[in-house]
Amino acid sequence: MASLTDEAFEAANARGRIVYETEPHARAAHYDRDSGLLIIELTNGATYSVPARHLQGLADANDEQIARIDIGSGHGLHWDELDADFTVGGLLAGRFGTAKYMAEFRKRMQQAA
Repeated sequence: MASLTDEAFEAANARGRIVYETEPHARAAHYDRDSGLLIIELTNGATYSVPARHLQGLADANDEQIARIDIGSGHGLHWDELDADFTVGGLLAGRFGTAKYMAEFRKRMQQAA
């Protein structure tokens, strides 16, 4: 295995600081069972919500499974039991799954309208 130099380590830390300072991060996230919304509170004070069952891998999950959200360092959301992961930035950009999933999702939304 290659060793990490002090310079490479410092450069990686600098890149990490830039990401942390410029990209959205979750301070908290919870699932509101009454509305079906996943609510993400961001570190900048903003709040974002999305219908939880719009997200790939969550459509068939029960309320208890959806409620078990892990935000880790705040860069993304993870559901271990459901094997589902989303970046906060991706969710804010409206990416609820893979490109194939999103194409199918758009078709379903258009048919429902």
